[in-house]
Amino acid sequence: MKVGVIGAGVMGTGVSQRFAQAGHEICLIDIVSENLTTAVKNIERNLMIDNMLGKAKWDIKEILSHITVSTDYQRLKECMVIVENVSEIVALKETVYKRMEDIVCKECIILANTSCIPITRLGALVHEPDRVIGAHFMNPVPKQNFAEVIRGFYTSEETIEKTKLFLESAGINCTVVNDSPGFVSNRISHLMMNEAANLVMENVATPEQIDMIFTNGFHHETGPLHTADLIGIDTVVNSLDVLYESYQDSRFRCSPLLRKMMYAGLLGRKSGEGFFKY
Repeated sequence: MKVGVIGAGVMGTGVSQRFAQAGHEICLIDIVSENLTTAVKNIERNLMIDNMLGKAKWDIKEILSHITVSTDYQRLKECMVIVENVSEIVALKETVYKRMEDIVCKECIILANTSCIPITRLGALVHEPDRVIGAHFMNPVPKQNFAEVIRGFYTSEETIEKTKLFLESAGINCTVVNDSPGFVSNRISHLMMNEAANLVMENVATPEQIDMIFTNGFHHETGPLHTADLIGIDTVVNSLDVLYESYQDSRFRCSPLLRKMMYAGLLGRKSGEGFFKY
């Protein structure tokens, strides 16, 4: 199947790798050509690391042959699935949806890989909202075998079934929940990350101590601050802003420390430093 992936950031790169490994033909789109070059290099590096560590025996040349990159949205014409991964900024997503609306075929389903923006809101940007569905992939996508699927107000049962089959083709299980800003995972997890940042700001505990309590005490695989670094501090801030705007609930008011880190360029793994150094 030909799959269009919009956005060559961390998530778009991971989605491209995961479904290329499963044999799908990937067309990765980004408006910045340098992002596309970096994405392909990162995919090749990830596959090489897996082979070196004995975690897999990937045919790297074969997998990379399934991935084409372009800055031209017209390349999405023949895709039967689109996975949209642009930043958690509503105005930016609106531009992307309007741009691809008249290009993709009518049989194509659109998977919105968003952290917090309601799927119904994104579906309203296209003429046929029944084919828009949320697919919140877990990071890193090549390693995680689960996705939170979100049914928008108009999402059809046919779209849901096609999405399940698409995910299964790459070994990804899912559960389908109803639409609500932040859905289930991020409505809960972002509260944890936000409050953990406040604890650091108030000098109650260090980032190492906070994450240790969650990994050692609650047996989480990673603590909330390592998770924030993995997601990207800017993405966490944007998601919290969406949640606060949606619910008008002070619980979701972004920690001043998170916003300060974003302004300082301390974005986590992708910048080399966030709550921790990489």
